[in-house]
Amino acid sequence: MELDEIVRFHGHLCPGLALGFRVANCAVKELGLSRSADEELVAVVENKSCAVDAIQMITGCTAGKGNLIFRDYGKQVYTFFRRGDGQAVRLAVRFIPPPESPEETAAWARYRAGDESSEVTSLVSRRKGEKTRAILAASDEELFTVSRPSEPPPSEAQIHPTVTCAVCGEMVMEPKTRRDPRGLVCIPCSQKS
Repeated sequence: MELDEIVRFHGHLCPGLALGFRVANCAVKELGLSRSADEELVAVVENKSCAVDAIQMITGCTAGKGNLIFRDYGKQVYTFFRRGDGQAVRLAVRFIPPPESPEETAAWARYRAGDESSEVTSLVSRRKGEKTRAILAASDEELFTVSRPSEPPPSEAQIHPTVTCAVCGEMVMEPKTRRDPRGLVCIPCSQKS
């Protein structure tokens, strides 16, 4: 899949999207994969970043199919399992971006604090472009530590009955309900007094 298609899906090109593009392509190469039509491939991602959009597009792993699993540890680590034979690859990002100037470091601090002045956004945009180009130009060896985990893939997605919450009347997956004097209730209703 071309990077342009992924950018159209995500909305913009950024370092995170470029990293996801590289992660997914490395995993495809390492495991000899093609895009997952169902659950034959599973991606376990350890963050909720822009990278995950590229991983979805290239690998076909999605939250809706249950073969994209989020473990939000804030780590740039991605593990892919091929169900057919249990083969897996774990990619831990080790990429060190080009050094920032003191001016860029200050601009990032201001940006995170809510400063969206043209001076700050221009510096941040330029820095994002530098990082994106560096990620796309780096070798897999510069970007990742690649290992072969031996644990089995996560279990396949389960299909559960849907019930109606006794309080709000909305549909909810039965295992996500709570027993309550009012009957089976959804989690939000169970948390209200």
